[in-house]
Amino acid sequence: MSSESVIIVGCGYVGLPLAIKVAESGKSVIGFDIDAKKIDRLISGKTFTTEVSSADLLKWQSTGKLSFTSKLDKHSNPAIFVICVPTPLNSSGEPDLSMLIQACEIISNVICEGSLVVNESTSFIGTLNKLIKPMIHKISGVSNLDFAVAPERIDPGNSTWSLSNTPRIIAAVSDSSLARTREFYASFCKEILVVSSPEVAETAKLFENTFRHLNIALVNELSSITNAFGISTHEVVSAASTKPYGFMPFYPGVGVGGHCIPVDPSYLKYSAELFGVKTDLISVANKLNKSNVEKIVKRIEIFLGGDLKNKVIQMAGISYKTNVADLRESPYLELIEQIQKLGGKVSWYDPLVSEWNGQFSMELRTDIDLGIICSPHSVIDFSIWKDGKVKVLDLSATNKNYGWTKFL
Repeated sequence: MSSESVIIVGCGYVGLPLAIKVAESGKSVIGFDIDAKKIDRLISGKTFTTEVSSADLLKWQSTGKLSFTSKLDKHSNPAIFVICVPTPLNSSGEPDLSMLIQACEIISNVICEGSLVVNESTSFIGTLNKLIKPMIHKISGVSNLDFAVAPERIDPGNSTWSLSNTPRIIAAVSDSSLARTREFYASFCKEILVVSSPEVAETAKLFENTFRHLNIALVNELSSITNAFGISTHEVVSAASTKPYGFMPFYPGVGVGGHCIPVDPSYLKYSAELFGVKTDLISVANKLNKSNVEKIVKRIEIFLGGDLKNKVIQMAGISYKTNVADLRESPYLELIEQIQKLGGKVSWYDPLVSEWNGQFSMELRTDIDLGIICSPHSVIDFSIWKDGKVKVLDLSATNKNYGWTKFL
């Protein structure tokens, strides 16, 4: 298997780091993406994620182990195809499988006998057996293929748990598929966990992020309760955290962001509803987390005397997570829009994000009515606000103190 080429379908936040790891393991890897402009940037060494450096891109391309393309040719030799495309929600909050379906169509047109297809993209329970496998068989006309699932567990910006040392769950449709998949991931992952079926692996991925989604909703609701009583949510959570068993701390924030936590619960809900199973708890958590921005805006209004009109407000860090440039599902974008709708004059500073929605990052100012800490990237110097005696609200979902009492 070591001589087989590897094709990563989708060079985004999941596929690009994977391509680098595969190259490091000694295999030849092709990074494919339909976005030709992205491919051109990657070829020139321009990265978009802290998980992959420009030096890595140029180094592995120079060795010949890594290449990028926006056009795949028909393969005459068996290859490993790894699907790493986005699976977002549509405007109605339902699964959008268009990119996954397109990936299957592309693979079907170039795949040959004896190839292995692995899905890393998050999707509904049964995606491999009910969508990917039959679709590729039907379009390609190729019957001798292996299929497996290995759900991604990328946590951008996490310096402790990486693609290499985070346990990898895998499952396959046959013994041969499983053996090939295990060998492939063992070449760059330290721990492999084999589960009994692709459906178990798919469900585990959805459940682990639904667990976080529900607990975030719970602590955000706790924040409303503690606010009514005039006590600190963070002090309550810190006190509860002293219990040595049965408790895991979560901290309140503006909302949930990134690709996984806001999305995966809806895929689990969708999967359940296919079989007529109601998911009341997930529905409530979705409602609570989506309505949280509106609640926080009302609290900010009260803090500023009941009116946001013409108030000059600056937000620090608008990406969904500290020390990550990713804006996907960032609740701070909605926070900006809601404050602006109420007449607030909002600017923002994010050294990791240069532009959003026609607006640009501005250095921290002191001539403002309010500063709001959202994603406190380590490169942001809050002493500017401290020295300028700026009125600041810390909305960050961490237990770290940045010099002001937590507002939530």
